[in-house]
Amino acid sequence: MNKLRIAGLALVFVVSGSSVQAQDPDQDPLEFVMEGCGVEIENYCSQVTLGEGRLAACFFAHEDKLSTRCQHTLYDMALALDQAMNAMVYIATECEADIDTFCADVEPGDGAILNCLSAEREKISEQCSTALSDVEEE
Repeated sequence: MNKLRIAGLALVFVVSGSSVQAQDPDQDPLEFVMEGCGVEIENYCSQVTLGEGRLAACFFAHEDKLSTRCQHTLYDMALALDQAMNAMVYIATECEADIDTFCADVEPGDGAILNCLSAEREKISEQCSTALSDVEEE
């Protein structure tokens, strides 16, 4: 079950407050996992305190009992995490100079640097603006 192990990494980020989005961009990633794996959470992991990868560890401990729906949900989250990480690296690479120039005093987290770049859209480089547009279209 390599897909499940990979998905566990996504789950660590999801339950720790990452802004990774599931299939519906307006849906909270934790809600997405709860919907897809609610039965498993209730049956095997209801006593788990969220955070620090504990829910993922519970899923690993019970991976032989996870429904196909739950496995697919976790896999979808892994794919969403991969896409988010690729977008983050792309923007960081293409916008490095702009981040240093316009957003140096911005505390990273919760999309703050992305918001800063968007607010400075008229001033940032063309390559950074293109990267932002590319990521927004995904």
